[in-house]
Amino acid sequence: MGEQPTRGTTLLVHLAGEIDHFRAAPLRALLASAADDGYTGLVLDTERVTFADSGFLAVLDWWPRHGRRLRLANRSRAVRRLLHAASAATQQPAQAVSPTAAATS
Repeated sequence: MGEQPTRGTTLLVHLAGEIDHFRAAPLRALLASAADDGYTGLVLDTERVTFADSGFLAVLDWWPRHGRRLRLANRSRAVRRLLHAASAATQQPAQAVSPTAAATS
């Protein structure tokens, strides 16, 4: 994570590298601290993110839950791919398959 300049009550965070389930923990801690300090806006610059998984999605989901604003700037290919996959997964209806049917297919 790069330097975190502020603009009013909006925090700007430059992210780089891989943001997986384990590496999202420091980001969650930073954002929890920022929320405690009264920040209501967040801009995540993800241009240099090379990999992101559900840990990053959890961070993205957590921030706006209490009326805070979130914007993703300079979305890297990895972030675009993750967001696309997450969007597609939420649009697909779940298909119930019994274990017996799955075994005989």
